[in-house]
Amino acid sequence: MPAELRFSRSDSGDPVTAGSVAESLTIARWCASQGWPVHPLAPGKKTPAANCPTCRQPGHDRSRCSCRGAGRWCHGFHAATLDMNRISQWWGTTPQLGVGVACGPANLIVIDIDAHPTAPPPRHRLLPGIPIADSVDISAMTTGFHSLAVLAALRGQPNPAEDTTTLRVRTPSGGLHVWYRATDPRPWQCSTGTSTTRSLAWQVDVRARGGYIIAPGTTTKAGTYTPVGTSRTPAPLPAWLAQELERTHHLPPTHAPAPRPVPPRARQAVIAAGGGRDHATRTLTAVLTEVAACAMAPDNTGFSEKLNRAAYTAGGLVAAGHLTQQEAERILTETALTARPGQERRCRQIIRSGLTAGTRRPLQLRSRP
Repeated sequence: MPAELRFSRSDSGDPVTAGSVAESLTIARWCASQGWPVHPLAPGKKTPAANCPTCRQPGHDRSRCSCRGAGRWCHGFHAATLDMNRISQWWGTTPQLGVGVACGPANLIVIDIDAHPTAPPPRHRLLPGIPIADSVDISAMTTGFHSLAVLAALRGQPNPAEDTTTLRVRTPSGGLHVWYRATDPRPWQCSTGTSTTRSLAWQVDVRARGGYIIAPGTTTKAGTYTPVGTSRTPAPLPAWLAQELERTHHLPPTHAPAPRPVPPRARQAVIAAGGGRDHATRTLTAVLTEVAACAMAPDNTGFSEKLNRAAYTAGGLVAAGHLTQQEAERILTETALTARPGQERRCRQIIRSGLTAGTRRPLQLRSRP
């Protein structure tokens, strides 16, 4: 492993000095040597490096894209690789890129504990599916560290945040990434700790198939993702945590569900909005149907591209006065979450980006002759 990753910073919280931060190329090579496919992150940021201009065009279909075959890093974690030559090409020529690890291909499940002190949510959302009696004072549960500790205590198990047997990485915001290795081929899925449909615990995210995690040693504008303790290898996912993830819907249904219909509001809102009703309804329903159909499979459906295309189309309809911004956001969010429950954050980011781009180009509809 890189020498810079051998030792953690002190528990006093002293920042890592600039000279101790591993270079991105070194980090990427080390991760790949562990069998963890890597992909570039935008310089100083937590998000994937931008696609090429062609792949940024509205309606671009990732499933038909030739960029990955050509050695470009388009489409984020989908481009992750173990190819050392490609890794040298990417980070050797652009060393300011950060390093992301694609969790699914790496067989990783990372427990992402947030440390954003805030008032706790309603008690039924602290530990989904586990009732917390009204007599229990929850006012002190202000971060993900608290909710995860309570979950572990209720199950009579060690707190993952204190698991010295596995790789743990301190985040610049004071959170913690606890890395585990999946012990079976089941397709564990991502979630956010604020989700109302799939969540392990409040302010505790799960990074697994269909997601990525920032590599240890990577530095962003906010600071460095610093390994803590002495372990640099993900331990097997504890059996009790696997049971909790299964209980909280982190596995897809045994049988793929039938395609879910576009919510009725998708048609009603456009019709109620005014001009160009029939054509606007058909235009929006067509792209929303593609998004809703992604519910048939947990991944490899081109969901992001389809949702982006739908948001771009809706943005054009908003700009042309066929529906309002609020209606567009509601319709898109409702449809997206039928296909990807538990991924509100991801969906809302795609929707915002697509709507913004679409509103710059009003969609002029032509009536059928």
